[in-house]
Amino acid sequence: MSTHRTLPLKPGIAWFKSSYSGAEGGECVEVAAVPEAVLVRDSKRATGPVLAVGAYAWSAFVEQAARG
Repeated sequence: MSTHRTLPLKPGIAWFKSSYSGAEGGECVEVAAVPEAVLVRDSKRATGPVLAVGAYAWSAFVEQAARG
């Protein structure tokens, strides 16, 4: 079973580009924290799809990524 939920994106969301993203515009991601979730998008497609991840899942992902 899969579920899909769309969050309405409001103007003024503060997006932050990954510190691992290069200046040459390669593969880059941006994240933004909103009350409902952590949002993730491709920085080259600012109006493209946005992945919404729950705070607990995002925390677990970051923790695992830090471990390698």
